[in-house]
Amino acid sequence: MSLNHINLNLLRSLQVLLEECHVSRAAFRLNITQSAMSRQLAQLRELCSDPLLVRQGNALVPTSKAVGMQEQLTYLLEEFEQLLQDKPFDPKTWQQEFVFSSSDYVAQYIVPDVVSEMVKQAPNVNLAYRLWRPGYMQNFSEMGIHLASTMQPHKPKNMISIKIGEDTSVCLMRRGHPASKNEDIRVNDLAYYPHVKVTGGGDKDSIADEALRVMGVDRRIALQIPFFSAAVNALLSSDYLMIVPEHIAANLSQEHPLMFSSLPFDPEPHRYWLMWHPKYDQDKAHSWIRDLILGCIRTSKHSVAMI
Repeated sequence: MSLNHINLNLLRSLQVLLEECHVSRAAFRLNITQSAMSRQLAQLRELCSDPLLVRQGNALVPTSKAVGMQEQLTYLLEEFEQLLQDKPFDPKTWQQEFVFSSSDYVAQYIVPDVVSEMVKQAPNVNLAYRLWRPGYMQNFSEMGIHLASTMQPHKPKNMISIKIGEDTSVCLMRRGHPASKNEDIRVNDLAYYPHVKVTGGGDKDSIADEALRVMGVDRRIALQIPFFSAAVNALLSSDYLMIVPEHIAANLSQEHPLMFSSLPFDPEPHRYWLMWHPKYDQDKAHSWIRDLILGCIRTSKHSVAMI
């Protein structure tokens, strides 16, 4: 018998027929007519090249081949049922490497909260963090990323996503910076002083560059570096400026002798999304961990969700 030529429902019919050894009773159990049951028995006999049930007086008895098939048939059908069964998910027994991608800012300030919860609730999961790059968006399904958080101007296409929050760009500088003597930073200041650009984890300042370009102003990027920790050190030891999202500037200003000012124009807002490929949407393990990560983002004092 080949699976290429069989309706798997027939296996259930065969199981019931061998248990009942009676066409009418088997039909009753399967909620089909006696004639339909007889047709299925004829199909099974042809597929198995064996009569399966033969008459002995007024009763039907299984053939030797049918008896040999019965135990294995029961086992296989139980395996099919377990395969299709909607099993409850237990994070304590979940074992997997889960790939999360975002900026180094999230790695520094949000991931520790995620790890703190994971070691308690899902101790066998290995978390792999990948620094987000804008090019990942075009090839997300091939990147091996399970979940990502990043800035996108609009709701990501062909992805499932949750909007985390939004804010706007500001200018970050050291306390006592010459430009801080004015109440607000001026366009001339943005053009005069050199800038630091954080390149890791996505685009954080091109919105401001576009607005400046419209005004005929270019700024000098004196330092491009992928990490916020290094960028902060550069700001503290120089007259550099850095255009960053407000929630990042607010947090860094609380931890370091930095300050920030509104920009002298109204930039488009930054919108932040937690996103994943549709193939993971109904996965119970994925649903559990993305709820955990989303909860950590929303409750963190460092998050845009707090702005």
